Amino acid sequence: MFRRNGTFLGAFLLGIGTIGMLDGIVFHQLLQWHSVYMYTDRFHQIRSDGWFHGFVTIVIVAGAVVLWRSEPADADHRPAVFAAGMLIGAGLFNLVEGLVNHHGLGIHHVRPGPHQTVFDYAYDLFAVCLLLSGMRLLYAKPRVKTR
Repeated sequence: MFRRNGTFLGAFLLGIGTIGMLDGIVFHQLLQWHSVYMYTDRFHQIRSDGWFHGFVTIVIVAGAVVLWRSEPADADHRPAVFAAGMLIGAGLFNLVEGLVNHHGLGIHHVRPGPHQTVFDYAYDLFAVCLLLSGMRLLYAKPRVKTR
């Protein structure tokens, strides 16, 4: 199964893991705007971030294994399919994370404070842009080289 659709699936998993790592590095560590679970003491905030980073690391490794085991001769082994998988994985992860954690459960917001809703919706909009960009790449007709 993984060998046949490995390019898209592997890239999809890498997209999830990469955007998760970027979220953790940028929002959790560098900007320190939030942790996975904000409404606790600092020790448990850091612990929740650690579990999150462990999870996305496992997803990155899984994506790399799927790509490694994929069959390069398959029709889906094109750079556009790889890029689409990365974008769709990243966009879907951000959209689900935003809808569930920011809006649904409210366990954290992109940037807590007076304008937190604006930051949360900007995050969601970015996720939708990633998804649409990936879908456009995935469903675009391959270009034929002309000489």
